[in-house]
Amino acid sequence: MRAGIPTVAIIGRPNVGKSTLFNRLLGERRAIVDDRPGVTRDRNFALAEWTGRSFFLVDTGGLEPDSGEPMSSAIRRQVEAAMIESDLLLFVVDGKTGPHPVDFRIAEVLRHADRPVLLVVNKVDDLPDDIAHYDFWELGLGEPAPVSAMIGKASGDLLDAVIAGLPPVQPGEAEDGPLHVAVVGRPNVGKSSFINRLLGEDRLVVSEDAGTTRDSIDTPLLYHGRQLVFVDTAGLRRQARIERGLEYYSALRSERAIARADVCLLLIDSTEEAPVQDLRIAEKAWRAGCGLIVVANKWDLVKKETQTAVEWERALKRRVPSLSTVPVLFASALTGQRVHRVLDVVLRVADARVHRVATRQVNDVVAELAARVPPPHYRGAPVRFLYATQAATAPPTIVIFANYPKEVPEHYVRYLRNGFRQRWGFEGSPIRIRLRSRSEKKRA
Repeated sequence: MRAGIPTVAIIGRPNVGKSTLFNRLLGERRAIVDDRPGVTRDRNFALAEWTGRSFFLVDTGGLEPDSGEPMSSAIRRQVEAAMIESDLLLFVVDGKTGPHPVDFRIAEVLRHADRPVLLVVNKVDDLPDDIAHYDFWELGLGEPAPVSAMIGKASGDLLDAVIAGLPPVQPGEAEDGPLHVAVVGRPNVGKSSFINRLLGEDRLVVSEDAGTTRDSIDTPLLYHGRQLVFVDTAGLRRQARIERGLEYYSALRSERAIARADVCLLLIDSTEEAPVQDLRIAEKAWRAGCGLIVVANKWDLVKKETQTAVEWERALKRRVPSLSTVPVLFASALTGQRVHRVLDVVLRVADARVHRVATRQVNDVVAELAARVPPPHYRGAPVRFLYATQAATAPPTIVIFANYPKEVPEHYVRYLRNGFRQRWGFEGSPIRIRLRSRSEKKRA
């Protein structure tokens, strides 16, 4: 977890409103909420803030201590891991149904957890008149805190109690912005396994069933002093194949994960030719301005001959020329082959994405490129570039002022982009070029 920031885990049996409470405490819809029990399977991390204090909030799958079903066992391991890593536990129970036998079993586990516990009685909608939460004293975990996550009643009081239960702030703690890395790709290409291998532990639920990851799961990692947050996204499918309900929201969250990411890792099954859907995912990340790295996963299953990796990469970039400067790594989440190399490449691509070039250098290169291949004429008059500057980073954005900006064809813009990349690299990062008129330069 991120150094200096405490962690609060929300736990409880299925369908007591943990994800609704998670969303309420965050003030946004980050977790999938559905009437069916068992919707949340992984631990879902998010950074929360209340009265100036930040903490990681963790939404966990429903805990069924005595269940022997494979998925229930996997969820139990995730919840137990969340308990170990957390500084405070929010044990959520259902105020409408009253104490449940599973609640007593969970309470017994929590009494040996060596962590402070807040007992949260959810679905108490008629506060302050409703006294249903009093029944939960018999769990033996202290005073029950009533709340209605659905309508927000007493959520502020609960957040006050959370802040009071956190460890004291240590002097000199810094909270630098993390680097968000979205792991994207089609369902069942090994995204969760890849992150687990990177972390050296089973942080995410892995199953042979495609689509096990439904939410976009944030998993922090500290590497060489840089705070990385890996986002394991639900697999993206073609829009026509996305069903209503859970799959729709999972796809929506994957799109948002790409939109907020700094770098995207596109995992492709290397045992087959990259399908169109993989290439569309790459284009989504590129259009969003993310740095991009292609990871050919399951490389241990590919029959090797001389130049196999070179030919695979060449075929990919031949199909999608825009990926010509995107790093390609050949790895195996199953064996761990080359998996950890991705961390250094992530940092390299992230640095390239925020690299800034001096205005003088930008103008010199634009002039050099225009002298080598002059821009076309418009109605007999030459198109001239008047001034250029890098207006933004993340991604690098070059603004060029011209006398006829709308008459510069797309193929010439590509020529300029390739020239910029040849000079400054910008490895794995899209370069945006904005053409503006002389009048816009004067207004600026």
